[in-house]
Order: sequence, then C-alpha cells, then structure tokens
Amino acid sequence: MLKLLSPSSPAASPFLRALGSVTGLTRRNPNLARRAFLCSDAKNGNGAVEIEFRGIGNEAEAESKSSSSSAIIPTNVDPEDYVKVLALPLPHRPLFPGFYMPIYVKDPKLLDALQESRNRQVPYAGAFLVKDEPGTDLSMSGAETKIHDLKGKELFDRLHEIGTLAQISSIQGDRVVLIGHRRLRITEMVDGDPMTVKVDHLEDKSYDKDDDVIKETSSQVISTLGEVLKISAHWRDHAQTYNQHINDFNCTRIADFGAAISGADKLQCQKVLEELDVHERLKLTLELVKKEMEISSIQASLMKKMEEKMLAEQRRNMLNEQLKAIKKELGLEADDRTALCEKFRERLEPKREKCPPNVLQVIEEELSKMQLLDASSSEFNVTRIYLDWLISLPWENYSDENFDVLRAQKVLDEDHYGLTEVKERILEFIAVGKLRGMSEGKIICLAGPPGVGKTSIGRSIARALNRNFFRFSVGGLTDVAEIKGHRRTYIGAMPGKMVQCLKTVGTANPLVLIDEIDKVGRGHAGDPASALLELLDPEQNSNFLDHYLDVPLDLSKVLFVCTANVVHWIPTPLLDRMEVVSIAGYITDEKIHIAREYLEKITRKACGIKPEQVEVTDAALLELIENYCREAGVRNLQQHIERIYRKIALQLVRQGAANEMAVGDQIQSLSDEPTGVEGDKHVVDSKVPRVTGNIPKTKATKTVEKVLVDSSSLSDFVGKPVFHAEHIYEQTPVGVVMGLAWTAMGGCPLYIETTQVEEGLGKGALQVTGQLGDVMRESARIAHTVARSILLGKEPDNTFFADSKLHLHIPAGAIPKDGPSAGCTMITSMLSLAMKKPIKKDLAMTGEVTLTGRILPIGGVKEKTIAATRGGVKTIIFPSANKRDFEELTPNVKEGLDVHFVDDYSQIFNLAFGDHEN
Repeated sequence: MLKLLSPSSPAASPFLRALGSVTGLTRRNPNLARRAFLCSDAKNGNGAVEIEFRGIGNEAEAESKSSSSSAIIPTNVDPEDYVKVLALPLPHRPLFPGFYMPIYVKDPKLLDALQESRNRQVPYAGAFLVKDEPGTDLSMSGAETKIHDLKGKELFDRLHEIGTLAQISSIQGDRVVLIGHRRLRITEMVDGDPMTVKVDHLEDKSYDKDDDVIKETSSQVISTLGEVLKISAHWRDHAQTYNQHINDFNCTRIADFGAAISGADKLQCQKVLEELDVHERLKLTLELVKKEMEISSIQASLMKKMEEKMLAEQRRNMLNEQLKAIKKELGLEADDRTALCEKFRERLEPKREKCPPNVLQVIEEELSKMQLLDASSSEFNVTRIYLDWLISLPWENYSDENFDVLRAQKVLDEDHYGLTEVKERILEFIAVGKLRGMSEGKIICLAGPPGVGKTSIGRSIARALNRNFFRFSVGGLTDVAEIKGHRRTYIGAMPGKMVQCLKTVGTANPLVLIDEIDKVGRGHAGDPASALLELLDPEQNSNFLDHYLDVPLDLSKVLFVCTANVVHWIPTPLLDRMEVVSIAGYITDEKIHIAREYLEKITRKACGIKPEQVEVTDAALLELIENYCREAGVRNLQQHIERIYRKIALQLVRQGAANEMAVGDQIQSLSDEPTGVEGDKHVVDSKVPRVTGNIPKTKATKTVEKVLVDSSSLSDFVGKPVFHAEHIYEQTPVGVVMGLAWTAMGGCPLYIETTQVEEGLGKGALQVTGQLGDVMRESARIAHTVARSILLGKEPDNTFFADSKLHLHIPAGAIPKDGPSAGCTMITSMLSLAMKKPIKKDLAMTGEVTLTGRILPIGGVKEKTIAATRGGVKTIIFPSANKRDFEELTPNVKEGLDVHFVDDYSQIFNLAFGDHEN
C-alpha cells in the first residue's frame, strides 16, 4: 500500500509544500467532496491504494460503501495474468490509470459476464474507447444507444487498439464503476458476444527521473495546474487528489492526471493514453492544460463581468427603492397606484362636463378599485387598460361640419367624375343639415362593380363634410367580437372596431366606411352580420353597447357609408337598414375623361415624367379602353396606364443615357483632334480654340425626344388586345339572338343560339347547355312553351316544335349563368329557327316572360344599356316597367340608341320579325 502524506507534514517534499501554498488547498477542506482511486505500478502485483475524501454529496463514497466487495485491488492477484479480458466500449472518454469511471452497460450478456467475473474474484476487464463512425457525433443523443447495439466483428473494428485494464469496483443495476490500472493493447478477438479479446500489457518506456528536461516539463505541468486551480472552480474538485498523490511524485501519473481531468477532446485524451514515451506524454498533457488555463481565464473574466453587472443592477434597484421610500415618507412622491390615478383624473378633467353621468360613475368606481389593488396583480393591469379606453373616447366631442353645398360640390367633382346620383345624395344630406342646424347619422350603401370608386368616394365625402374619416373592412369577418368587442374577462380582450374608431379619430361624428359588407362571413364565433344590425340601425345605435366597455355609446351622429359589389349577398334585415345607391359603372366617354383628368396626371407625377415628355393620343386611349379595359370600373385602366408610363420612363432614361454617351464621345474626339499636322496631311488652323472643361451644351444634352403613344404603337406598351369585337356574327344567322346580361363587373352582351338536332314525328324536345342555373333552365322551358303557342297562332300548319328536338346554347360555356331576364330572347331565338327567318340586325333585348306572353321588369338597366352601347347595338327592347329606370340615365348613356318598351311578346315579335332589310 502507498503511504500518503499531507502537504503540511514534515516528511512532505518541498515541491509538495510549494504546490500546497500555490493551491491553498488541503485535504481537510470540508467543501471538497471527491474520491480518487490511485493504483501503484503493480509490476509485481503489489496492489493499489484507495484515497477517499468525505464531504457534502459524496456520491462516490456512498457507492463504495454500498458495494459488497472492496474497491481495492487484492494484493495477491497479478493483473498480468489477465491476457484474455472482457472488452467494455467507452463512448465518450478513455479511462486513465488511477482514476475511476462509471459506465452504463445495456447488453444483458455483457453485464452478466461482468457480474460473474466479480463473483469469481477476478474483477478485471478491458476498457477501450470507441472510434467515431464517419459522419456521426457520439455527443449527440441516440449515438450511445447505437454503440450498445454493435456486436462481434463490427464492434471489434470500432474499438481503439490501446485501452486500460480496469477493476470492476461496483455494479448497481446497469451502472458499472471502473478503476483504471494499466495500459493494454488488443491483439485479437476471442469471442464476439460478449466481446472478449486477447491483450498485451504495456509498460512505459524507461526514462531518467533526474533528466532536466523531464523535470522541467513536469514542473511546467504542475505550475500550470496550480494556475488553473486558482481561477477554475471546476478543477478545484480534483485538487485534493492531486495534493495527496504528489508525495509519491511520478511523472507518468502527473501526465495521466492532467489529461484525465482536462476538458480536452476524447481523441486528444486517447492520444495521451496511447503515448508510452513519458516525455512526449508530458508534452501532450502540458499542451492540454495550457489550453484549459486559457479557457478558464476567459470563463473567469466573463463571470467577473457578469457578477459586476449584477451587483451594479442590484445596487441601483436597492437605491431606487430607498429613494422611493424616502420620497414617500417626506410626501414628495406618491406610490405608483396613486400617481397613476392622478394622471387619469388629470386626463378626465377637460372631458368631465361632456362625459355622460353613467360613464363618470363607472370611471370613479374603477379608480377607487384600482387604489386598492396590488400593482403587480393581473386585475390591476386590466383595470388600468379599461380606464385608459374609457377616458380616451371622445364623449360628445363633435367636429364642426361644413354645410356649404357649393364647396361640397366642388370637392366631390375634384376627386370623382360622374357618379351624379351619389353626389346628389350627399348634397341632399348637407342641405338638410344646414336647414336643421345639425346633422344626423345616416347609413348609405354604395353598390356597384369593382373599380368604380366606391371606397375612394367615402374619403371625398368626409372631406366635403369636414368630418374625420375611418375605414375598416368586414370582408371575410367571422368573429362577432370584432364588432361588439370581447368580454373583459378574456386575456387580451379588446374593444370592437367602432370603439377603436372613435379613439383613433378623436370625434364622435366621424364618417365610417364599412368596406365589403356583402362579404361578411359566419363562423363558430357568431354571425357578424347580425351584430351589424345594432350598429347600423338608427333606432338602436344611439345606445350601442360594446362588450368590453359595457357602457352605452351614442353613434347616432356617425355617418356610415357601406360598400358592396352584389346587393343580393347582403342579408335582408341588414339591407333593410341601409339606403342603397347604385353605381353602375362608366361608359367609354366617361372613362376617357377620367383617364385624361385624373389617372394620367396621378401616374405622370408618380413616375416623375413631365407633360411635355409624353403624348398619349385620344385614339390610343380609346383603343386601350375598348380592347383592354372593358370592365365597369377604372382600376384595370389605371393599371394599364401605369404600365404605359413605366415603359415610357424606361425609354426616356435610356434615351438620356445614350445622349450623354454621344456627347461624351464628341468631347473626347474634339480633345484628341490635333491643331496642326506636318507633311502632306491637311493643316488645321491654329486659331481654332482648344477644347476646355466648359463645353457648351449641345441640342442632344438639352432636350430629350418626346415619346408618342398612338393606336399603332399601343401594343408595344401593353401587349396584345385582351378583348375583341362583341359581335360574333356580322350578319345574325337564323336561330341566334343577342340578349343583355348583368354581372358583378357590369353588363355584357349575351348571345342565345338554338339549332335543330333531330326531326321526326312526335320527337319534340329541348336540350340546354352553357352552365345555366335553375332559373334560366325554367326560363328555357317556359320560352319553349310560349314559342310553340305563338307559332301555332301565326302558322297553324307548322309542326316544327312538335316534331323537332332543339338544342339551346348560351356561350361561353365556362361561365356560370343564371337569372330570369333571358326569357324573351330565348323565345325569339326559337321562333327564328322555326320560321327560318333571322331577326333585325343590331337588335338586343332583355326581359322576363310569363306563360301568357307578358313581359316582366328586369334589373341592371344602366349596366345593360352600357353593354349594348359597347357592343355596337342600335336598337334595344326593354320591359315597359323599366321605362322610368331608363329615363333616369344620363344623356350620354342613352345617346344613339333606339329603345322600345314593351308589355307583351307580340310587340317584340313585330319588332324582331317585321319588314326589314337583312
């Protein structure tokens, strides 16, 4: 057994005492809880020594006490007798002689073999580090499990050749504690399951203990370890073991000790284990501990900075708390709750006179409650936010409205062309307000196709009335809380859109634009359309109740303007509360005017182009509208104009760059030209002035060529035409009639074609195609019956409908179609085929027909009129009930049209099949 001496012992070497003074540590330090197993060289089997240190949380000590057998190697056993040992794979670090290592053995066979060896008083095995598989990292989770799955030759090939003879100290479950003794080299595999190998016991190469180089290297290792011990708390756990063992000073143990307790990579540690030259091993260890010292120095520096920062923050917080306590004691400053309540009262004071009594009562109650709440509680924050919303609202704070009708007319005309009906309605609202001296809120719904200016006109109305403007969209809205607000009991509760609107604008009479009201959704969180009923009802919104505020709001002075594309999609109860103003769309003349007066100016300014740099002809603009932008609105027209001007901007920049390059080349050629040439070459007059830096501006640098956009060059800017002529036929054939349809994008011509499929006695039938809806299919069947009745009255001997199978088609087949207004057109198409007589040229019709031949009114008169004009139609047939709708149209829409109003289909028959030239 080895005799261990304390550094304070008189028998201790001066070297040991120096180390003890450097580290300042003794084995009696109660804070050190460590146990190291240090074996002797055991060349003759003379055993090992166990060093044990007691302290707080000494798990290793508990393990040793719980073990049934001693961890000390028996002195009567020679480890060199073990030439065949079990091979234990180590996944993370190699085991060095003199140190213990706990490992987990997952293989049941290997675990049983270890237990059996220990029971037979041969508690030895070989511990070998496992090589990393290419592309894997054993430090990752799951890698150790893969090692335990290795068997036989595959495991043997993955083991490092050099390992350590290890004593099996204890086995608890699958946890095995090993103690390293000496180095081993694998020679061959004996058995693969469990892994058993033959080994050679390795000895260190002989060295001279008195060699100055080895002494100096050892001293460097020891002094470096001492420096690390001063700054690294982690390494201090190993210091007691180091001090105990230094009495029996051994260079090999110093080298192994430094490598074992360092944080070096496992391959670097394996390299130290494989090195049998003591001097080389000391140098490798010195390199590792030097790196460890640098890392420890950096860590200590970072820890020191963090501690200093934390101490400074703690000191600052402590001083702030002391300052608050002193100020509060002297009455110089109130606490946070009192100060916050005072701020709320200061904000409330200017609004107190206008604030309703019931709201004032709620505010006072909440302020009193907040005084009693802890500032760190969640309810305190909820109350604070609630008070902030209540006090921020503009209670009875109205903006001064402008009732000047002429100014309002001017403002509306500046922003929008046309839209006479909308402007007239706003002027009526202003006139009523001027006569009454006050204005009430209204709910107006602007309905029309996309791009006609529904949203933008809302902002113009607000400017004309001198009201604040707020817009929010309800398209796709599925949560009632967006309108009515959340209950305050919910985390993250917020008021509804109207409360947010009033807080944002700061007045109680803004103009609120509710966009896309026909696209309100419905989900699991309720029906927002039903929640809008209270908001948009003049009889209810004077006491609108938001769930978050829980106090009534007066919204009777708010002017609501809603927008929709399709009125039929708006729920009937909600539609009943609104005044619908239809915006049908723009005809070609209106689009040209809008493009000239509005769109071109805005686009030119946005692109940085001057008016004199570009010219777009009227012919080009007309072709752009008719062949590219036939929509009812002008949004697509604006996009095409922007596209034209962007290309013009690029052309101007390129042209300017080319001119600058040409001028530069001209200057360069002038500067290179000689003043005189000798010999036969012509002589240049010496009086010609030399080129200087002040070059006079040429015509190329002053002006850029104007860009002209006409109908011939339009396709270069916007590509090929999208639309073609509405007339599919130059001469309308038999069985074909043009109808007029309404769509969300405006009106459009709609051809109805009928042809005979099969003829035979009693084979009369009708087949319809073209993605027709249920209503249109019913209209087709009614039209077939009415046409058969009319033909029987006109030509009693004609059995065409009784003996013919007809096919009625409405192109284009990819577009769904439905509606009742195509009845008269279908009858005319069938009669044309039956009588083999085409209808008049440039004739279009629309109207619903009953079984008795009566013509019922239809909708979308303006859209259909615009579609007829755009399609080159000269004669239109409308139901008599729509005469008033047609007369309300502007003259430019009705110009050039011959319109007939009919009550019975007999009138249409005379107009379509009367005497005319085909």
